[in-house]
Amino acid sequence: MTGSTALVTGASGGIGAAIASRLAAEGVGLVLVARSEDALERLATTIHARHGVRPAVIVLDLAQPGCGARLQQQVQARGIEVDMLVNNAGFGTYGAFESLAPELEQGQIAVNVGAVVDLTHAFLPGMLVRGRGAILNIASTAAFQPCPYMAVYAATKAFVLSFSEALWAEYRGRGVHVAALCPGAVDTGFIGKLGDPGVRETAVFARTLDPEAVAEQAIRALRGGGPTHIVGLRNALLANAARVTPRRLMALISGAMLRPRPFAPGA
Repeated sequence: MTGSTALVTGASGGIGAAIASRLAAEGVGLVLVARSEDALERLATTIHARHGVRPAVIVLDLAQPGCGARLQQQVQARGIEVDMLVNNAGFGTYGAFESLAPELEQGQIAVNVGAVVDLTHAFLPGMLVRGRGAILNIASTAAFQPCPYMAVYAATKAFVLSFSEALWAEYRGRGVHVAALCPGAVDTGFIGKLGDPGVRETAVFARTLDPEAVAEQAIRALRGGGPTHIVGLRNALLANAARVTPRRLMALISGAMLRPRPFAPGA
């Protein structure tokens, strides 16, 4: 990987920041993309001090239409060629569907699905011209089954998984590797932003992965292999079991595991 350049979205914290740091340790140049300039600059300073890599920072809202073309223009203006694209930016919502704000759900679809497709359209052609490259899309174990109380989030990740597997088959003979990384719940700000402190009491979020462990698996996924990389043996067993379990049953099981519980402060 040394000498190549990776563009990482949602790099201001959590999984994105961990992946960026891990790539820098491999000698990979970086383009960090997120909405928070201060957080990106802090991460860029830390990465430069630790690894000697000076990342480029681009502030962009990926919920906006045409984000791929705008990002590509900014990258080209800096004379950067993107060898690896990590579509990590995304967010989730939690709760009974009728209680969630429609504009928030639409924004979730725009970032989790629209931006992934748009950025892939923007940077894949250049990789094909050069005959090399990799695209890693951060999906989730939620992609393997319907998830009541996180219905839109799980549906967006199912899209990301299917999209990644399809492109892996299309481009595996043309020098570009495409893969989806599927972690379970990860101990990042994602959980707090779901807006319900009680979510940590559910079976799904009671046990979490460390972002650095996910980043290690991301590096392996970028290096090649199959299209689907599930983080953790337990998660792999559960995800593969979901593929052969009747969908109706999986929806009921997932609903039981994610059903909101009363939250007692200090409990």
